Amino acid sequence: MSTTPAPAPTADPAARIAQLRTEIDACDAGIIELVQRRLGISREIGELRAAAGGTRLSLAREQQVLATFRDALGPDGAALGMMLLRQGRGRL
Repeated sequence: MSTTPAPAPTADPAARIAQLRTEIDACDAGIIELVQRRLGISREIGELRAAAGGTRLSLAREQQVLATFRDALGPDGAALGMMLLRQGRGRL
């Protein structure tokens, strides 16, 4: 089993915290951008399915998405996946 060594202590913890928070802010901006992109794609799929005479939702596909999130992130991942699915559906 491999472990990652602890980072060396910095001379100024406050400066390191500020640096890490900047990294978190960049991650958050990327997540928001990706979620917006995902929502647009999901809505387009729903529109195409409806225009073709099908249902807007595919429960089998939703279960697949939830399983992916649950497997990667645990129970909270499943909740995150469900939130994304709800957002992408729009009004039912």
